[in-house]
Amino acid sequence: MSVQVSASPGGGSAPAPRRRTAWADGLDELRAAAVTEPGRLRMIGAVLALLVLVFGTATAWQVADRAAAADDVVGRSQPLSADAARIYRSLADADTTAAGGFLAGGEESRATRERYDHDLATAARLLVRASAGTPESDRAGQQIARLNSALPQYAGLIETARTDNRQGLPLGGAYLRYANGQMRGELLPAARALYDAENDRLAADYDAAKTWPWGALVAGAAALGALAWAQRRHYRRTNRVFNRGLVAATAATLTVLVWLAAGHALARSGLSASYDRGARSLRVLNEARIDALQARGDENLTLVARGAVLTPDQKDFYEVGFRKGMTDLAGPGTRGAASSGSRLGTALALADDEAGRRPVREALARIRQWQARHAQARAADDKGDYQQALARVIGDDRPTRESFDRVDTALGQALAHEQQEFRSAADGGRAALGGLAVGAGVLAVLGAVGAVLGIARRLSEYR
Repeated sequence: MSVQVSASPGGGSAPAPRRRTAWADGLDELRAAAVTEPGRLRMIGAVLALLVLVFGTATAWQVADRAAAADDVVGRSQPLSADAARIYRSLADADTTAAGGFLAGGEESRATRERYDHDLATAARLLVRASAGTPESDRAGQQIARLNSALPQYAGLIETARTDNRQGLPLGGAYLRYANGQMRGELLPAARALYDAENDRLAADYDAAKTWPWGALVAGAAALGALAWAQRRHYRRTNRVFNRGLVAATAATLTVLVWLAAGHALARSGLSASYDRGARSLRVLNEARIDALQARGDENLTLVARGAVLTPDQKDFYEVGFRKGMTDLAGPGTRGAASSGSRLGTALALADDEAGRRPVREALARIRQWQARHAQARAADDKGDYQQALARVIGDDRPTRESFDRVDTALGQALAHEQQEFRSAADGGRAALGGLAVGAGVLAVLGAVGAVLGIARRLSEYR
């Protein structure tokens, strides 16, 4: 038997044909199927189901992400911000109380001592709670470590000042001023940096919770567009107005899309209200309360230092600090309404009801009273009547201490009201997202099933 061997034009043997890959075979089969109506229908059904499932998945994922951020606003970042403000206030109040107790000399009251101890214990407890949820490498964690290191040193200086003061040693005043310098130069700046860091975290959580889920919205619009095109194609080829499966898929997709848009819009509205009516007001009121505390500390230290600490232009350092604190709180002057740029002026503008404005107005009235009484104390001190000046500050007959306490109480009431406003609005915003992630997933699966069944109904007509 003879065997013929094909030869190439050049005289060599012809190369063996290349083997086709499974991928190439699959593409050929897909092309062949695409030229038939059943094949096209199968492809359309697969694409519709995929688009609906992608939409449902994107919705569930993005809604869950924003719901978690909203939960963080209420359950983590805002409480941490409030704790940071309380740390700041406790430290400022401890310093003010220590100065007030020092003015009383060896007759420091038990209430004054307990208030000071309570302030330090509160600051220490809140620092422990804040550090539990904050990494040391974080900006807030670094400030917490700084506060934990400096707080015992400050407490030691105050105890030395008290001991010397009880013994009538002038050195006690120097220790108190040194402790106050450490509070102003190290502790309060660290507490302020911690407060700012927690407020930045709160703002970031607000932004994350309020960001529109554009990916899910675009996916939903694409799925609806594809379903509308498929039904129009169905109508043009069969003259049948409705395909039940495709109608069900469209209804499910439209429901999720409307639910997503409306739910997120309501959530944004609630969270925005909680920020405008709560978080912003809380920040301003916290800063006002701290300003009042520092002004009270400056007033006490004016009498402790008795002109020993001066500014570069030879003015009493603590009296200058007191006047600045009053200006920051209520604006220039000693009577009338608070200026728009002051803490209390801003707080009044942010309060959205009379329950919120009433305690702010009370604080403003008491600040004006405080300024008038302070002027009387300064007049007595300038005349050399130290005992009269001391009585005007810490005595029993209408002292400035009474005015300060009423300012602090009024601001505490305003803070409590704004905290309730914040929580109410934020909870309303969170509730708008409730069930949306799960509902979107369930409806997306039902929509995908409806699309497949609708196409399958058409395919059955070709068998």
